[in-house]
Amino acid sequence: MTIAALAFYLFAICVIVGGLFTVVSRNPVHSVLWLILAFLSSAGLFVLLGAEFVAMLLVIVYVGAVAVLFLFVVMMLDVDFAELKAEMAQYMPLALLIGVVLLMQFGMAVGAWQASDVAEAQRAAVAPEGVQNTEALGLLIYDQYFLLFQLAGLILLVAMIGAIVLTLRHRKDVKRQNVLAQMWRDPAEAMELKDVKPGQGL
Repeated sequence: MTIAALAFYLFAICVIVGGLFTVVSRNPVHSVLWLILAFLSSAGLFVLLGAEFVAMLLVIVYVGAVAVLFLFVVMMLDVDFAELKAEMAQYMPLALLIGVVLLMQFGMAVGAWQASDVAEAQRAAVAPEGVQNTEALGLLIYDQYFLLFQLAGLILLVAMIGAIVLTLRHRKDVKRQNVLAQMWRDPAEAMELKDVKPGQGL
């Protein structure tokens, strides 16, 4: 068995175990940690496939942002997970049915799957000779589809601003910082000196 095959089986087993324990773990913090293991193992599989850019995106976006955000939210919020799981137990038969259907679909897909003879040639035709996968993807995005890439970023920016505007609520009972008032204040008027004599209070 080669090193690549051994690494593939190791990463594949880690993905399956991490995904399984993410679902069945009783402690939500442990579930997030198992999810991070599944993401890292999936990134390793992408590296073995030669998709280094997708692997780094998986590590940076999902592990570095989403999974860590889940971990902080789970640790900071005081959620009664026992009560939440008790309410979810009534949907267990439906969940088992959906799981069986998904396993049957995966079995049918694996049974009908076969490697294409032209897959390697088509993959090699995308990137020029001597150009790595990440470099070829960068040339494609930032050269041929540069305008579409920038428009996609603009759409995401507008969506983010819209979400902030829709969820922003100004509460009257919250004391807010007035930056302009702090900048324009006169130090001579903002501070008053008191001559406190010994033995006397203010």
